[in-house]
Parts: sequence; structure tokens; C-alpha cells
Amino acid sequence: MDLSYRAKKIEPSATLAIGAKAKSMIKEGIDVISLAAGEPDWDPPYEAKEAAITAVREGNAHYTPASGLIELRDLVAEKMGAENKVSATRDNVIITHGAKYGLYLALQCLINPDDEVLLPSPYWVSYLEQIKLAGGVPRIIETSEDEGFKLDLDTLEDKITSRVKGIILNYPSNPTGVTYTESELRYIGEVAVKKDIFIISDEIYEYFNYDQEHISIASLSPKIAEKVITINGFSKAYAIPGWRVGYAVANADIIKAMGSYQSHSASNPNTIAQLACIAGMKDGKKFVAKMAQEFLERRDSFVDALNNIHGVRCQKPAGAFYVFPNVQYYLGNEVGGVVPTNSIEFATALLEKARISCVPGSAFGAEGYVRLSYTQSVSRLKEAIQRLNSVLENNK
Repeated sequence: MDLSYRAKKIEPSATLAIGAKAKSMIKEGIDVISLAAGEPDWDPPYEAKEAAITAVREGNAHYTPASGLIELRDLVAEKMGAENKVSATRDNVIITHGAKYGLYLALQCLINPDDEVLLPSPYWVSYLEQIKLAGGVPRIIETSEDEGFKLDLDTLEDKITSRVKGIILNYPSNPTGVTYTESELRYIGEVAVKKDIFIISDEIYEYFNYDQEHISIASLSPKIAEKVITINGFSKAYAIPGWRVGYAVANADIIKAMGSYQSHSASNPNTIAQLACIAGMKDGKKFVAKMAQEFLERRDSFVDALNNIHGVRCQKPAGAFYVFPNVQYYLGNEVGGVVPTNSIEFATALLEKARISCVPGSAFGAEGYVRLSYTQSVSRLKEAIQRLNSVLENNK
């Protein structure tokens, strides 16, 4: 049977083989330190777990409105005003099947065939494919390690041609952890207004900002807010990625279109998980703050240790819970008895020789790097550093 053009457009993941091998090794009883996961290692907050259990016992097995429970939408709108300084009502909020599906809905509702979307690189792996699934054309904007992986604002406006419909902005970033200052965000927002393009602002890591307060670009002016679709969710903040609850905040017309699309494509998000998120929003803020503080401590020690490894160069990320070290020195040099020529081969060598799983930088559009998550205990991160040293020390 001939597949659709949409299915044919999707690029297969170059990292599937590595992931499958890591799972196979773990199943065989091999002690693999997983630094590939994009999820916190914490249990969800007590309040959220208890609310989910209560919801099951009370028989909450029915549909909610397709755009999510009214109470949860109201809480998100209240949170956006109080924490993000973005004016919103329930009509500006949709609850989605995870933040990823919120991104998908936004692109499906905004992109026409052959519209171009600016995408800074390194980028989260699904942005590229979601743009293509919407019929759009990704326009990659390369950023450099020397410039902190930030957009070059001096050239941004020149990159916006008549075919460009929008830009995806992710801060703090997956995979680099980069974030933006208020003045930088204001400039990007003003360019979007001037050029009449939308901004999809993925702020899923907002609570994992270590060096500055998080600033939502939609808060900077009403004109900028009209151009912004803020994507966020509960997966990272409440350590519930498998519960699949996210949200989007935008002008009411966009949210209405996203709601209609969701109603026909997926119906409402999980009812029990929505009820758990209501409890989490009411009582879980201390949980989030405590987790972020521990991740800050992990970041500092892990980055320092990586930079003490010969041939590795790693910037200290401003947010999220990933590091994105430069390992170009080892492409063409021995790693545990093998000589990798690209980041996939390097990541494979780490898995086979050091029993550490990570994600090659090529998955994020950045060859010569790997992404490591510090979503493991301090003791496991120290063990990971020891294992890295054991396979890289011959190159001193």
C-alpha cells in the first residue's frame, strides 16, 4: 500500500538504533546510566498523585470539554497573569495532550502549504518534523557555540522574507539550555510585529531558569502578545511526562481553531490527569521550586566535571536540565578502542564502552555535540563522569 505524502515526509530517527540498544542492554541486566531521557527523575507531587487516585475511585471516566476542564483552563489563565504577566481568560487557553500536541495543533492551524517557519538550530527534534507535517518548510537559522547558541538579532529581520509565516522560539532551550533577556525578547517580538509573523514560544522549561527570572515574550506588549502562541505544560514542572497534559495560550481565535482541531483529532486530554494537574497547580509550587534547586546544584557540578575531561568543552546552560558538550575533538580520535566519525558513532561508542546513553547532536541539527540530561542523582552523575574518563583518558 502506498503511504501518504505526509508519512513519506517524516524523517526516521537516526537515534532509534541507539535507544533500542540501550533498552536491550538494560533488559540483559547491564548497568546503563541513562543520560538521554528528557524527563525529571522525581516522583510527581503528592497532591497530584492523591488527586489522580481519588479521581479513579470516584469514577471520573467520562469526557471533558475538548479544550479541557473549565477549572483547569481558569487556573492556567490565572497563573499566566500572576506569574507570566500575560493577560488571559479561559477563552485564551486550551488544554492539550501534552505540550508536544499543543505545538502540533498550533502549526496545523497556522501553516499553509509551503509557508516557511524560522527554526533556530540546535533545535528540539520534533519541531522540524511538525513543520513539515503541517505542509510548511523549515528555514534553519544556524547559531554558534561562540555566541552562546543565541539568535543573531542583527540579522534576524533580514531572514524574514515574504514566504516566512512565523518563528519557533524555545527558551530555556532543549538541547542547549540557552535563554533570552528581556531586551532580546522585546526585539524579537517587535520584529515579529513589524513583519507580521507569529511566534510559537515554547516555554515548557520556564521553572528551570537558574541565572535569571523567566520572562514570557507575550508579556512585553499587547501588540507582541497578539503574535504569540505560548506553549507550556505540566510534564517537566510536576514530573508527569507520561500523563500527557499541556496547554497553549494565545488570542481567542487561534485557541478556538486549535480546540476545533483537537476535538476532531484527539478529543479531550486525559480526564484523570487534568484533575491531578488542578491539584498540582493549587498545591505543588513548593515541589517545583525544590526540584529546580536540586537541578541547579546538579548542573553546576556536572558542567565543571565535564570541562575537566580532556577534549570536552561544555557551556554552562542557563536553564532546562540538559548539557550540550562539544565533542568534536573525538570525531576521528579513539574512544574506547573505536574511532567515531560523527556524533551518532560517538554516542554509540559511549553506550558500548562506557555504558552511558546520550543523544547525538545531529538529532538536534548540530553535529559534533551530544546532549546529556542531568536527570539522575548526584552519585549517578559522578559515576557517569568516571566512566567517561575511563574511555576518553587515552587521548590525553
